Amino acid sequence: MKNTHDLLEKHTASRTKCLVYTRVMGYHRPVESFNVGKKGEHQQRTHFKELLHGSSC
Repeated sequence: MKNTHDLLEKHTASRTKCLVYTRVMGYHRPVESFNVGKKGEHQQRTHFKELLHGSSC
């Protein structure tokens, strides 16, 4: 874990903010705008991962 922290600190100047959007009631909203409870709910979700035929991922 220390290596990851060191790597992030080393490249702080070149990092940019990434907005994560999710679909809510038929339209897309940034997760950043959610209240505390909704953010917690979003973190607990399991994300769908589609496996492609013939893929080893």
